[in-house]
Amino acid sequence: MRSLERLLRPKTIAVIGGGPAAAVIGQCDRMGYAGEIWPVHPSKDEIAGRRAFRSVAELPGAPDAAFVAVNRHLTVEVVRDLAAAGAGGAVCYASGFREAEHQDAEGNGLQAALIEAAGAMPIIGPNCYGLINYGDGALLWPDQHGGRRLEDGARGVAIVTQSSNIAINMTMQRRGLPLAYVLTAGNQAQTGLSDLALGLLDDPRVTALGLHIEGFDSLAGMEAVAAKARALRKPVVAMKLGRSAEARAATLSHTASLAGTDAAAEAFLRRLGIARLQSIPAFLETLKLLHVTGPLPGYSLSSMSCSGGEASVMADAAEGRRVNYRALTPDQAKAVKATLGPLVTVANPLDYHTFIWADEAAMTATFSAMAGAGFDLNLLVLDFPRGDRCSDSEWLPTLNAFEAALKSQNAKGAIVASLPENLSEAQADDILARGIVPLGGIDEALAAAEAAAEIGTAWQSAAPPAVVAADDAPGRTMTLDEAEAKALLARHGVAVPSGRRAAGVEEAVAAAQDLGFPVAVKALGLAHKTEAGALRLHLNDAEAVRTAATDLQKLGQGLYVERMIEGPLAELIVGITADPPFGLVMTLGSGGVLVELLRDTATLPLPATRKEIEVALAGLKSAPLLTGYRGRPKGDLAAAVAAIEAVQALALAGRNSIVEMEINPLIVCAEGQGAFAADALVVQKEAEDA
Repeated sequence: MRSLERLLRPKTIAVIGGGPAAAVIGQCDRMGYAGEIWPVHPSKDEIAGRRAFRSVAELPGAPDAAFVAVNRHLTVEVVRDLAAAGAGGAVCYASGFREAEHQDAEGNGLQAALIEAAGAMPIIGPNCYGLINYGDGALLWPDQHGGRRLEDGARGVAIVTQSSNIAINMTMQRRGLPLAYVLTAGNQAQTGLSDLALGLLDDPRVTALGLHIEGFDSLAGMEAVAAKARALRKPVVAMKLGRSAEARAATLSHTASLAGTDAAAEAFLRRLGIARLQSIPAFLETLKLLHVTGPLPGYSLSSMSCSGGEASVMADAAEGRRVNYRALTPDQAKAVKATLGPLVTVANPLDYHTFIWADEAAMTATFSAMAGAGFDLNLLVLDFPRGDRCSDSEWLPTLNAFEAALKSQNAKGAIVASLPENLSEAQADDILARGIVPLGGIDEALAAAEAAAEIGTAWQSAAPPAVVAADDAPGRTMTLDEAEAKALLARHGVAVPSGRRAAGVEEAVAAAQDLGFPVAVKALGLAHKTEAGALRLHLNDAEAVRTAATDLQKLGQGLYVERMIEGPLAELIVGITADPPFGLVMTLGSGGVLVELLRDTATLPLPATRKEIEVALAGLKSAPLLTGYRGRPKGDLAAAVAAIEAVQALALAGRNSIVEMEINPLIVCAEGQGAFAADALVVQKEAEDA
């Protein structure tokens, strides 16, 4: 890895170019940067009150960092000069590189030339604004920003994004989130988002890391980020774009990054213990929570408010989330009840009524009783009045009481304003100084708590295995027919029903009699037999087989007769595909003919551990069918997991030849009676001619 120390934390900065380069000087001056700044311009003698040098060769030394704001062709030459001079790194501001390839044939070649010119010197971009180091006041940044310099000894979060405009917007937040760094990755031509993340985690002033991802630069790099985050106990969250086809297309045109499918991205991040957020507000609120509390050990929350309406809103907002309002035990409820009046119903979420409002001692007792019940995070709903028309003096006793309660119980807590505008930046700063998290928005608060718990629980497990890359090079493929696919599966330990290929009608009848009724008859050579009407099920005698075989033999390329599976309880789908850039991914879900309608699936990167497979199956909506739904027998979960593991092993062994594998359905029978591949599809690359 290239060291980013000099680039991220420079003591000398060179700025090359015109207007944007001058703006960088202004931003450094505004932040009180103490190092030297050397402008470079071919014709100007002075820029922003500093002597301008004619070229990189004239600089008094090798700069730690450089901001290169010249056109794309000159950028390559300037970067070459900086690398030769021994500079610590450069931000490349210009666009028109690989992201413009579809419009401009030069773009891809220029990006390759830029990488070659940089050599061992790290470069950020091209097509980006650069970096803001709020700890040292060092900015390679040509525009406004809304952040403030960290005071000596202070800490904050770091944010890396591929979008310069989104980076600017995030610096303008008024949520009290302390920022240590904001970086833009641009095209990630050489130094990727994961490289930047690794460099930021090393800074002791960074408490948590937020990644706004359009496309991954390196899976191995992201795995290294997750490993370092665990080791340093610095949580990482991500806002990964690409849920829609439109977003994936925009990503490619904007940054030349490959987004991959959303399900694979979600699974990959979950595997790494990186929590994913779906909106910018939730992303920022989560970083704020992690800055104060770090990851949460679990998902249990308490909620307190002086309004039944707020308590109901808090309860509803948790519906469908993994966070929960665990009920108080009788002893805990008794302790809370003792601090409140007789008309108050004790519950979680708690409406403590207004009887104790502004009574700091009484509120401290109530809050202490709740905070002492061992919740992973304690939430107090508190919207402050607007300062231009009202007074918040009666709100301060509530805040004081909550602070005292959390400290006395050594508990973690957050103030939640139901409307973000009801929590000013000054109030957020005050709350942060008390060691409490100021959260704006109920949905955002619960999303933040859920993300923090996801990270905390992931860190309690062993580090995940590395994902396995797949050969996604183009080539001719062939699809095995069902008989061939099942023979392949059987050789690798997957149970399949007894079956036999038949060339004609009478051969199919004979096969059925040998296998034993009831049987299924299928036309071979068709990937989706149900849609094509290419199978007949539950055939109980020779005449039924003869009729079915007569109808089906003209649809495909031969017939397949198979013994019907007795006592099926559940149907699963097990699919494996190569999903660039994520390698091999496995989809598990509710199977059968309704698979696309139900969309009840989970995605896992390979290799998946047995625990991951079991958790994925348990999370399906159809999971009760495997565990004994309404008095029905339990399914043979062990056999299902064994079959899934066997399919995974086959895929990993053939990762350079297998393009796609699917069992649909994998029929799960009663406990102890097995799980069988009732239909199978295998697409693999054709062997190259010798």
